[in-house]
Amino acid sequence: MTHFGLICPALTGHLNTMLPLGKELQRRGHLVTLVSKLDAESKAITAGLAFKAIGKSEFPLGSTADSLAQLGKLSDREALKYTVALLKKSAEALFKEAPAVVKEIGVDALLVDQLYSEGGTVADYLGIPFITVCSAVALNREDSIPPYITSWRYIPSLWGRLRNQLGYRLLARVAAPVTAVTDTYRQTWKLPALAGSNARYSQLAQISQQPAELAFPRKELPPCFHFTGPYHTAVGREVPDFSYEQLTGKPLIYASLGTIQNRLTGVFQQIAEACADLDAQLVISLGGSAKPSDLPPLAGSPLVVEYAPQLQLLKKATLAITHGGMNTVLECLNNGVPMVAIPITNDQPGIASRVVWAGCGEAIPVKKLSVAKLQAAIHQVLTKATYKENAVRLQSAIHRAGGVTQAIDIVEQVVATGEPVLSRADD
Repeated sequence: MTHFGLICPALTGHLNTMLPLGKELQRRGHLVTLVSKLDAESKAITAGLAFKAIGKSEFPLGSTADSLAQLGKLSDREALKYTVALLKKSAEALFKEAPAVVKEIGVDALLVDQLYSEGGTVADYLGIPFITVCSAVALNREDSIPPYITSWRYIPSLWGRLRNQLGYRLLARVAAPVTAVTDTYRQTWKLPALAGSNARYSQLAQISQQPAELAFPRKELPPCFHFTGPYHTAVGREVPDFSYEQLTGKPLIYASLGTIQNRLTGVFQQIAEACADLDAQLVISLGGSAKPSDLPPLAGSPLVVEYAPQLQLLKKATLAITHGGMNTVLECLNNGVPMVAIPITNDQPGIASRVVWAGCGEAIPVKKLSVAKLQAAIHQVLTKATYKENAVRLQSAIHRAGGVTQAIDIVEQVVATGEPVLSRADD
């Protein structure tokens, strides 16, 4: 039996990825403890996993909701800068407290969310192995791949590579406060300096819930990188009440802007207006950003709920309108549902560009959104058969990829051998 620690943000999308991995480890006889902010404790308990809090003073109970309320009002660069500030504060708390906590509870290995790559430095300091978990779009940098915060198309030419290099320089400048915290602690702990951003990630195994078919063609991923497909299950997820009797039987369009950047209520109004004349039923999930009664009357009288049982509704959906968050995109594809993405900030533009590249949807950046553009995109996705065909193609790829079972097979092999686990292409 191995005691695994899970280092993960107290954010729904990341917990929905990490907790199923922890539950599978527990099912196989291992001890599992989630190490995170207090706001993640309830989800760990719901999943039946142990929990240990860090950053209690910096991040008291309810602080995540407060931060998300502020972030949800922002978009584009303002949202990115605010996110970096939060990540810096989180990194400082992690470095300050996690080593003692992990050592105290006797953790033998760490699963580290790629967004909290500082957890890898904690593992290095303690001399224990760690595995990187890519909950969102893979952050590994490569000159031929556009930076994940951009909506840039994949252009493998020299011009495209030069464009991407410039983008990465700008991204490095924005993320410099977080990088500086890591560099300082590595120096203090007498650990070798990291040779570039990709060195933050595990050299034993990196597991991504993306299917390879949703990633731009990669040439420089490490041999230990694995596209395993999504980890979504009902583990740790509360199923909201929903009046299924209100579904009319017409083709269902499901709209959600996630649980973070979801407070742009004007976008929900545009979505309703764009769908008003369709022979379909629109269901809007506000993701906790407001109560349905807080909104003005919406065109077409859609069914609006504060939270929706997303996994269940996507099984019935013909089309999804989404912010382009990785979890929602993968849940759509797992059900063969094509999309219209309205990316807002952070990695959403990059994920939306991959949806378009894979042919399973269209995308309109939130700053360019209009009812006319949205109507055109919806009409195109609903009437052109290739979008549904490609969504089903991605669905098949997801089912072949292995998901949680494949990911945990890799994790157990790392711990058993202490050696890098190579991807199938390198076996």
